[in-house]
Amino acid sequence: MFAIVKRLWGFSKVRYRGLAKNANRAFAALALANIFLSRSRLMGQVRL
Repeated sequence: MFAIVKRLWGFSKVRYRGLAKNANRAFAALALANIFLSRSRLMGQVRL
């Protein structure tokens, strides 16, 4: 999961924005990475 966030979406360096802003950005990125990793299972349930 962390490799996807760091390499695919360019989160290798984080500039200082404040602890709350960095935490919110990291939580959102990790949530999207979880969805990205489980996309085949999620799309299998949606097929008509």
